Amino acid sequence: MAYVFDAPPQASLAVQDNDMRFPVRRIFCVGRNYEAHAREMGNDPDREPPFFFTKPADAACDTPCTIPYPSLTNDLHYEIELVVAIGKGGANIAPKDVANHIWGASVGIDLTRRDLQADAKKTRRPWDWSKAFDLSAPIAPIKQIADVPSLTNARIWLAVNGEIRQDADIADLIWSVSEHIATLSEGVTLAPGDLVMTGTPAGVGAVVSGDVITGGVDGIAELEVTIGPRA
Repeated sequence: MAYVFDAPPQASLAVQDNDMRFPVRRIFCVGRNYEAHAREMGNDPDREPPFFFTKPADAACDTPCTIPYPSLTNDLHYEIELVVAIGKGGANIAPKDVANHIWGASVGIDLTRRDLQADAKKTRRPWDWSKAFDLSAPIAPIKQIADVPSLTNARIWLAVNGEIRQDADIADLIWSVSEHIATLSEGVTLAPGDLVMTGTPAGVGAVVSGDVITGGVDGIAELEVTIGPRA
């Protein structure tokens, strides 16, 4: 097949203890999936159906890394999240079958231009400009699922310059990994290479140039991201 110009390189992420890389197809993000975070953002934490937004595949980047402070914002926020990597596609997947479709897991940060998101909410416009910018999904090397101790119970945490800002357990998810991936598969056919960022606990906040963000999900992965000068 011939293209009118060279096709861009395949977006991918590192894999733990392996020289091969995980090819990224799409990134799906779950909104408001921890009760305390829903409350801190002024929303009702009731167990309403999960909703999703997306980031482009090339928003994903390996960690450790340095990311420029992005343009168009003065309020860049971190959101630490358990990340699930899909290895087998499917539609209308039953919750009990979701585990058969998971290739691995990791931890990532959903970087957010919070001021742009606030404006989008006020005007009832899409969140894309606040969520889907360059390098907005730094993600640690992915651990193969056979080596993941649990996707239901594990500490999830984030620190800025060594000070803990987010500290919870993935057991606090409103919708479990199996439940919200099953729901996602009702709306789109999942495919190998898809990533699902599963929501963030309470404690989100702003960072500035020079800040060093560390975080992890115990037993799965840890990351480090430095915020560089403004882009």
